[in-house]
Amino acid sequence: MNKFIIAAALLMTVAVAAAAPQSYPSEASSKPSYDDAPMPYSFDWSVKDEESKNDYGHKESSDGKVVTGSYRVALPDGRTQIVTYRADDYGYVADVKYEGEAQYPEYKPSSKY
Repeated sequence: MNKFIIAAALLMTVAVAAAAPQSYPSEASSKPSYDDAPMPYSFDWSVKDEESKNDYGHKESSDGKVVTGSYRVALPDGRTQIVTYRADDYGYVADVKYEGEAQYPEYKPSSKY
C-alpha cells in the first residue's frame, strides 16, 4: 500500500511539473503592440488679438519622413520673428528672420522718491 501511495504521489508531481509553463512570457510579448510608423499630417493655427498685442502662429506639415513648417511671433520691440524650419534624417535646420525695425521708446521714470 505504501508503494502505491508513493508511486501515485510521484506520478502527480510529474504530471503537475509537465503541465506548468516552461518559461515566463517575455516583457515584449506581454505588452500590446502598436504601429508606430510616422504618418502624414498638417496643421495651421494663429492668434491675433489687437487689445493684448498678441500676434503669433504656427504652421507645420509632414509626409511621414520630412517635417517642414514655420512659426511667427510679435516681439516686444515691435518686430516680428519668423522661423522657417525643416527636420529630417539629417537633423533640424531653421532659418530665422525678422520683419520690422526694433523700437525702443525713451525711458521715463514714473515718479521720484
